[in-house]
Amino acid sequence: MKIAITGARGQLGRELARVLQSHHHIIPLARPEYDIADARSVDAIAHLAPDLILHAAALTDVDRCAREPERAMQINAFGTRNVAQGCARAGAAMLYISTNEVFDGAQDSAYLESDAPHPINAYGASKLAGENFARATLPQVYIVRTAWLYARGGNKFPDKIIAAAKAHSRAPLRVVDDEFGNPTYAPDLARAIAQLIETRAYGVYHFVNEGVASRYDWACRVLERAGFAQIPIARTKLADYSRDSTPPRNGALANCNAKALGIKLRHWEDALEDYFTAENAEGAEKNPKSEI
Repeated sequence: MKIAITGARGQLGRELARVLQSHHHIIPLARPEYDIADARSVDAIAHLAPDLILHAAALTDVDRCAREPERAMQINAFGTRNVAQGCARAGAAMLYISTNEVFDGAQDSAYLESDAPHPINAYGASKLAGENFARATLPQVYIVRTAWLYARGGNKFPDKIIAAAKAHSRAPLRVVDDEFGNPTYAPDLARAIAQLIETRAYGVYHFVNEGVASRYDWACRVLERAGFAQIPIARTKLADYSRDSTPPRNGALANCNAKALGIKLRHWEDALEDYFTAENAEGAEKNPKSEI
């Protein structure tokens, strides 16, 4: 297939290109050449005539979205409408990357694909609007919701925890223990998406690594694996943590629809182990030991 990837320079966009490039013709789309918030992107996408667009571009800084809700809607909602309209003109299918933050986090169990979305922050609202635009514009659309995405070389939660550990003084690190989700490794998500697009089974999917963790659980596992198990870490509550956005208390997703197709992501702790193993392997390649 001829597959275009928006947000091609992002952590997921890079992994998608890496996973798919051996079997498909990949067209990377990224700013400034391709700005999805610009209405001219409709014609630009149509001109490329892809078979499928993997729409990974988004404003994912949730706190910035809270400060700039109109900008969030411009990129995540109306930008998605532009991409969908470009797909419609080209006769292409679309896969839209959405988020667990379309849910309010009020229920105790993990959210199913059939549960009704109800976002409580600007980021979630803008991403849900993107879902609705995509479905209203195209019959051939996959909606893939994910959560707590991270990859090597980014600035995501594991990186921030490790950086805080390296800069540690005497005060313990404070991490929320009552916010729950599914830490999801971008290479695993990319591989699951590669499987999904071969099925042509359009619909809504929850792609997350198996298992549920609190931010505190995740931080403890990161510190242990990174060699900072001695760093003290204190539990804190979501209500006591000051930030611009309000995340869902329970953002855990359940993968039901994809499991019916035989697509399942491994447990988040196994994926985290791979994250550190691969990072160490890359470091060894960059700094090989000299032989005497």
